[in-house]
Amino acid sequence: MTTGDHFSIVLSKSRGPERPRNFVRLEHLRRLRGSEQVAAICYRLGKRGIEFLLVRTRSRRWTFPKGSIESGLTNAQAAALEAFEEAGVHGCIEESAFARYVRVKPGRDPLSSEIEVVINAHLCEVRRLGKPEEKDREPTWFSAEKAKRRLREERADDYGEDLAQIVDRAVARIQRQYRGEHGRVMRRAAEVIEIDNARLAGMNGKASKARQRGSI
Repeated sequence: MTTGDHFSIVLSKSRGPERPRNFVRLEHLRRLRGSEQVAAICYRLGKRGIEFLLVRTRSRRWTFPKGSIESGLTNAQAAALEAFEEAGVHGCIEESAFARYVRVKPGRDPLSSEIEVVINAHLCEVRRLGKPEEKDREPTWFSAEKAKRRLREERADDYGEDLAQIVDRAVARIQRQYRGEHGRVMRRAAEVIEIDNARLAGMNGKASKARQRGSI
């Protein structure tokens, strides 16, 4: 698009013959609402190797801490907030997503088409756990292999396999980061976000204001 060009979107339920060139149906925008999310792939290094932190969904399946992108926050900040609220995580999370995966959700009503939700996965090193703000999440540590088995349980084969591959990619990335002559390879400060009470309180405030304005 060149300088001076304009793009207009007309919201309409009309099915009349005359439509502007950039016509977008309201039903289509509703399907796109919430079509991108963030996930915190939380891990720790211990005597038993790399372990991953999973939480329960409302339907009692195991998953990564995840949720919608928050207005006023970066994707990494939104993922950090989910990790803190759902699992009580304190640590550091990478600014850039290391992977993406897709979840197909049913439409909002029987006549709606399915919705593809893209989840941006951010790697999060856990330093300690506090009490989660959300109830019944049951944050639990699993080895990489056991985490993959839990993520596959009660899910469609293709989606379960996508989640398992996220664990494999996380393991490979963690191993690269900690491989080297002197052990741990330090990441630049600009590449990570620290998760602590003070900063998360500020993120919560931004998200709450956005919700009050009706932008979330």
